[in-house]
Amino acid sequence: MIEAKQGVAREAAFKKIDPAFQVTMRDHVYRAIRSAILSGAFATGERINERHLAEQFGVSTTPIKEALRQIETEGLVETLPRRGVAIRFSPQWAEEMILARAALESMIAHLAAKRIDKASGAELLATVDIMETATASGDADRLIALNETFHDHIHRSSRCGYLAKLIERQQFYDASIRRIVHLDPTERQKALSEHASIAEAIVTGDADLAERLMRNHVVRSGDTYLGIVFGKQKNI
Repeated sequence: MIEAKQGVAREAAFKKIDPAFQVTMRDHVYRAIRSAILSGAFATGERINERHLAEQFGVSTTPIKEALRQIETEGLVETLPRRGVAIRFSPQWAEEMILARAALESMIAHLAAKRIDKASGAELLATVDIMETATASGDADRLIALNETFHDHIHRSSRCGYLAKLIERQQFYDASIRRIVHLDPTERQKALSEHASIAEAIVTGDADLAERLMRNHVVRSGDTYLGIVFGKQKNI
């Protein structure tokens, strides 16, 4: 049953590339394969059929190989001697990724509370107001975009260079997973409440509270992610 579900998710993830996107084909292939792995379309330990993927994308195996090499640097797959490339991503690996993101995001929130200016604070609070409207309407796609905007505001307000660079590799939640999560009214409301509290702590300059609230938010949402992708909740 699990394998069947993974197969369906995989077929939906890999579609032939529109000619309009040929210029960014490598990036498209990389993002699509990475997203499929992170959304649970492959089982841990499963070997990847490069030729099959190439057929699904409508490309040669070259961009597939390049994408897998890039994904391997992130630890999501591994090359096995004489056996090809296999999925390394697992509940344990995902848990560590969530904890890493929680640590980075919480420190960025801490610094944002110390460095944010009045204009940026107003912009952050305005974003929360828009999120409240989108939450009430149940607009999952809008909430996904607003969630990214919210965190981007905090990143910019923190004026971090090194931490911002590190966090780029922790942006691993798949849009389809976010959409599923945001279809749940209870989850939408929890996320809104958490975002509002984080924004308030940052704008008022309470760095320690902002750090704690951000960490709790990332860990809790990560717990939900693990439950969706791996079929069970994980206590982090």
